[in-house]
Amino acid sequence: MGDQKSDPWQPGTAGLLRLPSGRAVRGRGLGYPLPEGPRPEFALYLLDHEPPAFPWTYRWVRWEDFGLPADPADALSRFRQALERAGRERVELACLGGRGRTGTALACLAVLDGLPAGEAVSYVREHYSPHAVETPEQEAHVRAFTP
Repeated sequence: MGDQKSDPWQPGTAGLLRLPSGRAVRGRGLGYPLPEGPRPEFALYLLDHEPPAFPWTYRWVRWEDFGLPADPADALSRFRQALERAGRERVELACLGGRGRTGTALACLAVLDGLPAGEAVSYVREHYSPHAVETPEQEAHVRAFTP
């Protein structure tokens, strides 16, 4: 398998989002098969229930479908951890469908990475999925997101 730390996400990886700083993270839906190619080294799972075990390091953010994180301070801490690790590891963010919660979290990462909060939803929709960030509540959360 080789040294995964020297094998970053490859361009063209499904769900890849390049943040403004150049760091890359992968968004995906856990309801779909694991994409081919390298596996994540760290993941952040955004679910209303604890995820199953994975063979890589991961953290869980309690987050209802179509809603917002149950504990915003915990979510912010996890987002910071994911962003920091994205500088040196393959990082994945995922909810069940890979759109609403994942898109919202990716937009928050983009804000942490320096993008103005008012531009983050558009950025994620353009560079990740046009269906990202599904509800007005999620959009408002990103616009008001302050690290």
